[in-house]
Amino acid sequence: MKTIKVVAAIIVNNKRILATQRGYGDFKGGWEFPGGKIEEAESSEVALRREIKEELDIDIEIIDFLTTVEYTYPNFHLSMQCYFCGIKAGEVKLLEHEASKWLAIEELDSVLWLPADIEVVEKIKESYLNHN
Repeated sequence: MKTIKVVAAIIVNNKRILATQRGYGDFKGGWEFPGGKIEEAESSEVALRREIKEELDIDIEIIDFLTTVEYTYPNFHLSMQCYFCGIKAGEVKLLEHEASKWLAIEELDSVLWLPADIEVVEKIKESYLNHN
């Protein structure tokens, strides 16, 4: 089975976290943390900055690594590195997603997350509880 290596940004602004709704593909309509595939010879951090610029037209600051999620979908295995990020410059523009929402920690369960992202939500909640 093919493994796809991706990065995801947990973008935090005013104590809210950005959730984006997929606009294409098998999981169209599902909610996820923005990001994408790591290109060959690209570091995770470089890939994350590039993907967020391409998807949301913003420059991000990577604050902290949260977790790596390993999730097996029916047709591939996903290895997703997730980082807490802040917005360095720009306004969020949806270039590839259908919708977005800024969610407070207690609102994270209000959207239907893609399967791999559910684990990220749980890690965010754990991290939040450990820091507050």
